[in-house]
Amino acid sequence: MIEERVAAAAGRRLHSLRRVQTRGYAMAFHAIAEFDDGSSAFVKAGSEEVTSGFLLDELRLYESVHGFFMPRLLGFDEADPPLLVLEDLSDGRWPPSWDEGDVASVRESLEAVWATPPPDWVPSVLDERDELAGGWAELARDPTPFLGLGLCSSSWLDASLPVLREASESAPLDGDALLHLDVRSDNICLTDRGAVLVDWNLVHRGNPDLDLAAWASSLRLEGGPTPEELLPDGGRLAAVLAGFFAARAGLPPPPTAPRVREFQRAQLEVALAWACRELDLEWEQ
Repeated sequence: MIEERVAAAAGRRLHSLRRVQTRGYAMAFHAIAEFDDGSSAFVKAGSEEVTSGFLLDELRLYESVHGFFMPRLLGFDEADPPLLVLEDLSDGRWPPSWDEGDVASVRESLEAVWATPPPDWVPSVLDERDELAGGWAELARDPTPFLGLGLCSSSWLDASLPVLREASESAPLDGDALLHLDVRSDNICLTDRGAVLVDWNLVHRGNPDLDLAAWASSLRLEGGPTPEELLPDGGRLAAVLAGFFAARAGLPPPPTAPRVREFQRAQLEVALAWACRELDLEWEQ
């Protein structure tokens, strides 16, 4: 039983385990554990192969890196399905809303992340360059799902695609900084010690600006600053993010994240408008 596994992983007698719904998009098991000693913890467990793989990737980082910017690892069990017992952040504030202080707090935490030496096993973003920056090339092969979103005409795409593709494929992705690569509000908790980032399964090495670019669209959707305020002169990275979302938002939702396409479309609209402003393209919306 999962209750027995949680108690064994935490090394404490379990009083209760209450399943909770998070705002994330993966279909993992999430719960709050309350122990007989009055303490509590957040529990994540895999629900199928994809989320189980994510948890094992995340565990590897928790065992390698420690900082105020991530939850404390309280225990784990690598059996199938794997589970993590993490610091309970229920008392923190999960945005939105956003104000200048909140944005500054996240930036301070990100700067601490970027200053942390990545473990040797952390892959470079260049290993995933085609997946990250190849969205416009994919649309050149088959624009049908993207055009089906109704965001632009085929004539606009034909005229704009060469500029967007060149900007995306020449974007500065390389670097030696530790990156979270999934910075968005459901992965951020504002606490007394600063902004804490959760869900570390996408960690890579690369250009720190990529974390800011990845955050920019969702932050703007939630009433935060414009992407240009967050990342000035970020046109090529804006093209990367716009292409990433454009190549996915029109596809059927994956079974492991059935709600993700709607969110990708919303981010696409922000990222594409941002890229067009930076690259002097006329956006026809």
